[in-house]
Amino acid sequence: MKRNDRPRLTNEELEVILNSTHDGMVAVNASGVITVFNAAAGRLMGVDPEDMVGAVAEEVIPNTRLHIVLRTGEAELNQKQVLEDVTIICNRMPVRDSKGVMIGAVSVFRDITDIISLAEEITNLKHIQGLLEAIINSTEDAISVVDENGLGILINPAYTRLTGFIEDDVIGKPATIDIAEGESVHMKVLRTGLPVRGAKLRVGPGRREVMVHAAPIFVGEDLRGSVAAIHDLTDIRRLTEELDSARRLLRTLQAKYTFDDIIAVSRGMALAVEQARRVSSTPATVLLRGESGTGKELFAHAIHNASLRRQKQFVRVNCTAISSTLFEAELFGYEDGAFTGAKRGGKRGLFEEAGGGTIFLDEIGELPLSLQAKLLRILHEKEIVRVGGTQAIPVDVRIIAATNSDLEKAVKEGRLREDLYYRLNVVPIFIPPLRERLEDLPFLCQALIRRFNQAYGRNVTRISRDAIETLSTYDWPGNVRELENVLSRAMINMHYTDVQILPQHLPALDRLGSPPTFSQRFQGSREKGAVRELPEAVKDAEVKAILNALEVAGGNKRRASEILGISIRSLYYKINRYNIT
Repeated sequence: MKRNDRPRLTNEELEVILNSTHDGMVAVNASGVITVFNAAAGRLMGVDPEDMVGAVAEEVIPNTRLHIVLRTGEAELNQKQVLEDVTIICNRMPVRDSKGVMIGAVSVFRDITDIISLAEEITNLKHIQGLLEAIINSTEDAISVVDENGLGILINPAYTRLTGFIEDDVIGKPATIDIAEGESVHMKVLRTGLPVRGAKLRVGPGRREVMVHAAPIFVGEDLRGSVAAIHDLTDIRRLTEELDSARRLLRTLQAKYTFDDIIAVSRGMALAVEQARRVSSTPATVLLRGESGTGKELFAHAIHNASLRRQKQFVRVNCTAISSTLFEAELFGYEDGAFTGAKRGGKRGLFEEAGGGTIFLDEIGELPLSLQAKLLRILHEKEIVRVGGTQAIPVDVRIIAATNSDLEKAVKEGRLREDLYYRLNVVPIFIPPLRERLEDLPFLCQALIRRFNQAYGRNVTRISRDAIETLSTYDWPGNVRELENVLSRAMINMHYTDVQILPQHLPALDRLGSPPTFSQRFQGSREKGAVRELPEAVKDAEVKAILNALEVAGGNKRRASEILGISIRSLYYKINRYNIT
């Protein structure tokens, strides 16, 4: 077939091909008039190609350089250009006929915005990877990481210093390679999917005694490996001994809480804190009153630490924890030979130990009558007499007392001296129960989550609103102490990778051994056919409807709420309110 006889593309076929390409194409003739403007060029520039053909490129295309290529006859390759929110890479070339005469110019360009974004992500990932490696290599903790098959993939210099193994000894080798004695924590983590804390092993050729904490590495729901931090027990023992020594020498540090540790968003709690702050700078006796678990000891610590006595001793005495036969000797001390078994040379009592500082008398309402007169003497005369002694010993001590009992009733019944009551009740501070400060509940929960994260090795970040509403419907007879128990159990109920406490994580709040649930009472009253008041009948009807909906929904609370036509939040509220189980 002769050259001139070969098939040629029609103009229509050529146009289809040009419009099918992903790259933008613009061609001009020798006069700079646009002759080709394909669909991709229209998409990238946001114009209609038909409006562009026949126009002068320099007039209708911002920043075009085709007229410059026509003038210079030189190609411009790999030129970066920004078109509003799109970045393109462009090649501009002159077009010549068979005789070398320039008859126009063409520009071919493509959108590289996504490529630039991807390149930046790769650069950031490399930066983050380098940063993580630098952090791991600079830490003093020995780090070891294995993959899901238990093969070593990373160690740091501290690991080499501790065990004596280098990367060639560990990388790609089984997790047991470095263990001289004990079970591999990595393999235990991979087997159970749970963290391991405080495992004692011997590692390396030198059989170094270490303590290991290990945790699973999850990517989504997939277990991809295990990471372990290895601590030299030699250093831990030395630090423990130093800490014990410091505790013996610096007993003034026993008061560890301040007002910053008290959560007081609610009006009642804020008022109690404000009263305590004001009295802290005075030597006045303080009486902290409130139910068990409201935080009376926390207040006592904070008052001491905000007072001028904060550098001195803080001594806590639980008036119910000391035997009545030893109470006087413990509080006031005793002389040599005061009683059988007395320590030779005698012993200073707790009031003397607290000299210059603060003594916290918890559960003061339980103080035996026989000691109340002696306590009154201290409050009035600022002196004590040791058991078996006759000499009065002056003491400079600030008394903070606390009680959850009705002192006024105790005075009437003769269990508390009236004069002692008035001496103690100089500045009474009433700490509200948790049920009266529910505004504080979310903040208390968040603070407890942080504490339990550290204690349990978890990474819980928050508690859901539904869970808070569930907690808000409870009466909290045990106050904040009971809340601590509830959240502790909730976090134990959670999966290791869960980060939010949900209603289903919370334990039942009706407590074991409590009276029958409302649903049980409802069944019993229905059998008796008793006539009830309207509010009780409404409750019965709601309980019956909820129980039926739950049965139809197979226990699925969200589905049950849809059946009942109420929100899931309202359903949880009613379930807790009526003790439905």
